Amino acid sequence: GEWYHILYQRIYGIASTSLRLTNTYGPRMLLKHNRQGFVPWFTRLALEGREIQIFGDGLQKRDFNYVDDVVDALLAVGPRPETHGEIYNLGSDEVISLKDFTDLLIRAAGQGSYRIVPFPEESKRIDIGDYYGSFEKIRNALGWVPRIDLREGIQRTLDYYRDRLAAYAG
Repeated sequence: GEWYHILYQRIYGIASTSLRLTNTYGPRMLLKHNRQGFVPWFTRLALEGREIQIFGDGLQKRDFNYVDDVVDALLAVGPRPETHGEIYNLGSDEVISLKDFTDLLIRAAGQGSYRIVPFPEESKRIDIGDYYGSFEKIRNALGWVPRIDLREGIQRTLDYYRDRLAAYAG
């Protein structure tokens, strides 16, 4: 889909810019099931004091963007014609292993646990290993940088869901 948008921008002049998001998290994530990614699911399990299973060795690297930072990036590219036809990665300088992310989440929640487990066969084939983006292009073009560090973002996220968990997990 990304290339169709860029192609239409180039051929027909339809203004479009692509932002490639990494692990966006924060208030209002769907926590009902694990099909929306590991961040909302791990968040739910931690808030419920349950065990989180990390597949593989837990050393897979990721970066994260708090939802407010993603919104800032979207608002930054929208009115800027020089961004049309461009593709920007979002990301963070804070690259962390899944194990360390989970440990941080559990400590912030004050409950829960995790266990490293082997990949299920159906998941092993599609595992992406390490994935984190370089946001250098959008920083250089627009001055965008993530403002909310991972610890603060996790705390804000947990604070939001503590009284609303049933509404988002039900």
